Amino acid sequence: MGLSTSTKTFDARVKESLDDTFMQKAVAKAQDDQWIKRETSREKLGNWEEWRDLGEQIRQHTLENLDFYLEQFSDNVTKNGGKIFFASTEKEATDYVKDVIRQKNAKKIVKSKSMVTTEIDLDRLLLEMDGVSVMETDLAEFILQMDDWDEPSHIVFPDIHKNREQIRLVFKEKLGYDGDNEPEHMARFAREVLREFFLDADVGITGCNFAVANSGMVNLVTNEGNADLCESIPDTQIVLMGMERIVPNMADAEVMDNLLSRSAVGQSLTSYITFSGPKLTEESDGPDDFHVVILDNKRSEALGTEFQSVLQCIRCGSCLNVCPVYRTIGGHGYGSIYPGPIGAVLSPVLGGYEQFGELPYASSLCGACTDTCPVKIPLHGLLVEHRRVMTDELKMGHGFVDQQMRFIAKATASPFLFKQALKFGHVGLGVLGAKPSTTTENLYQYGGFINGGFGLIKGWTSVRDLPRPPKERDNFRTWYKNREAGGAAE
Repeated sequence: MGLSTSTKTFDARVKESLDDTFMQKAVAKAQDDQWIKRETSREKLGNWEEWRDLGEQIRQHTLENLDFYLEQFSDNVTKNGGKIFFASTEKEATDYVKDVIRQKNAKKIVKSKSMVTTEIDLDRLLLEMDGVSVMETDLAEFILQMDDWDEPSHIVFPDIHKNREQIRLVFKEKLGYDGDNEPEHMARFAREVLREFFLDADVGITGCNFAVANSGMVNLVTNEGNADLCESIPDTQIVLMGMERIVPNMADAEVMDNLLSRSAVGQSLTSYITFSGPKLTEESDGPDDFHVVILDNKRSEALGTEFQSVLQCIRCGSCLNVCPVYRTIGGHGYGSIYPGPIGAVLSPVLGGYEQFGELPYASSLCGACTDTCPVKIPLHGLLVEHRRVMTDELKMGHGFVDQQMRFIAKATASPFLFKQALKFGHVGLGVLGAKPSTTTENLYQYGGFINGGFGLIKGWTSVRDLPRPPKERDNFRTWYKNREAGGAAE
């Protein structure tokens, strides 16, 4: 899968998403439910804005001193008996993981949910190895794997686009499940299937929510405890982490876990908060062989730039849960494993503008994402910055779109042309007008709305209510002119 989840064009993906009414209803319900849970849990914490300020300070401080904390973390992991590998590219990361598996002659791999492993397409590459089987142990990821590796559609809830009956049919077809579609029954069945893999696994692969620099510990946050089994049962654990996912100390990790749990799932704490590392001599479980792969994959290119703040992200998905664009097109419309506002900012940083240049424009710039972000990433500002870079620095605005924008710029900058547009706008756009029945929502738009058009006009009117311009005698300028004339006469 990798960073990109589709070979289709952005327009084709959006059209498919707009036709998927089930997905839209599922996303809307999830957003509404999460709003209540999230805001309630944040309120219970008290002084939420102060917590956000603290989270932002921790993340900014860490990024500004990232070299120091990465070196400290590396030294402590090594001191504890673990191994560290710094991977500049996704190929270096996957090659290292495959080498460890070959050296161990491992056959069965269990994985907990990890965005980084999805980013580097690790599952597919491991399955290409002779005799190696891989099992995703997060329940949602397990469902997607059973459904022929369906694409995830959310950072925290990857199977949000499926309903319980669809999941039941997947379990029936692929695993012989003969029960009903009650979530409790299906979850119990999945647990029985997964337990066998846990007990037989040779290698456990996990992600990393936060690496604690001054102890060399890896902080894992899960709802199901599957990461605990991935790291405690197999003899070998491999951790994959983005180079920015680090905090200075345990106190900072506690702050971040509080912010993450409340923002991601609306809980005071998720079910399992774990700190792992190599098995110590006095411990009865844990890996004898502990590896941490620290991935760059173009993250370092954002350091010191206007996009550095996107590396503050803690992958809570809160911005997705308030975004009106995500509510409409879901995760698959973005074509990236990182959808929503954070994906629209991060995907071009990691994958480039040629592949993900449309995403910064897939936004209403309402700012809801920035307001909800627990570490105060200025997401809507970064979306605008991406647009500026593409337009002003890289000159990527070309072709018909560029010509349209140049024409609009000239027309609006010319008093004569602007007045002519006001004079003939009502008549000229009348052919595109559609007058709906009067409701409380359009009570004052008695002239109707523009429906259709070409180029940028069509792109705007297909998703927004654009009122038909009034007749010249009814527009503001004419009214103001007559008012001033009447006032002078008096």
